[in-house]
Amino acid sequence: MPERILCVDDEANILAAHQRNLRKHFAVEVALGPKEGLAVLERDGPFAVVVSDMRMPVMDGVEFLSRVKQKWPDTVRMILTGNADVTNAIQSVNQGNIFRFLIKPCPTEQLAQAIQAGITQYKLIIAERELLEHTLNGSIKILSEILSIVAPESFGHALKLRALVKIFATGCNLANSWELEIAATLSDIGFVSLPPDVAVKTRTGRKLNGMEQDMFDRVPEIGRNLLANIPRMDSVARVIFYHKKQFNGLGFPTDSVKGADIPQGARILKVLSDLSQLETAGLEREEAFKRMRERDGWYDPAILDSAAACLAAEKAAVLAARKGVALAVKQLRIGQVLVADVKLSNGQLLVGAGQEITEPMLERIWNFSKMASIQEPIMVRLPE
Repeated sequence: MPERILCVDDEANILAAHQRNLRKHFAVEVALGPKEGLAVLERDGPFAVVVSDMRMPVMDGVEFLSRVKQKWPDTVRMILTGNADVTNAIQSVNQGNIFRFLIKPCPTEQLAQAIQAGITQYKLIIAERELLEHTLNGSIKILSEILSIVAPESFGHALKLRALVKIFATGCNLANSWELEIAATLSDIGFVSLPPDVAVKTRTGRKLNGMEQDMFDRVPEIGRNLLANIPRMDSVARVIFYHKKQFNGLGFPTDSVKGADIPQGARILKVLSDLSQLETAGLEREEAFKRMRERDGWYDPAILDSAAACLAAEKAAVLAARKGVALAVKQLRIGQVLVADVKLSNGQLLVGAGQEITEPMLERIWNFSKMASIQEPIMVRLPE
């Protein structure tokens, strides 16, 4: 199917000429003026290329294409005008990121060549974005698998934190919540750097010596460094780096950043992570929030209030999610979700609750079942 282009002009005869001259080469749609152009984009978009006249009533081509850029950033944008003014050309490029600036009268062959170049550019943009998304998703999946194997307790906490983030994001209409969900999922990825005996101490609440405490404190920094070289993860890495920092500036990292200068995502994770830990320790949600309000200067007050409001009905959702079926190890399948922890007969945690069973995880459970006894049955939620 050929890529579609949209021609926008305030003169119907020019649009008719575009359709007549270009329809042999492209799938052409037209719009009479910028308002109709935006309506067509909303209804039928996105388009690979938008070719706009410069001088139109209500809004000129620069403003129109600037709006196109904001909402459909992948669409390649071109200006076709009878005004050869250099100032307009510069303004078009700077404000609308114009791919081509064409002067009327523009021969059909020249216009077709420009549009074809625009389509090629559009395909490159889409291919690069898809490659980036696959790379990003693959990297996140691998890191999650590693954390679930090396530090299952930490990953279990991360999954609960991600669930809280989803509820908070929905209740508070949070933009770009995907970044915060990734940050929650990988918030403890730095735990993979801890020696096993230190990790055991942190899990059991035993006192750490000075060197061990320094290792533990630097977990967010290790997490940030692990994510630093993954495309589009800069902001996520920064959130992880600061997510243990108190609103008053105390805590890790020991720099001058405090208050609103701490990334918003980190301030949100600080509230939700501490809430999760207090509930894991046995406090009811209302009591946990009461305890947090007594910690003067630890949290962003607005976020703490929002979290208390948004998470009021979360407990019922959690209870509903815990319903599952009891299965033996040999009945486990990829895609099922663990409702309860998978433990060895000695009580050692193997896989934390809340995780979807993946191929590596299933292989790990089966391998352990051959070497040691696993507590059965295992509670899972079946795929819908």
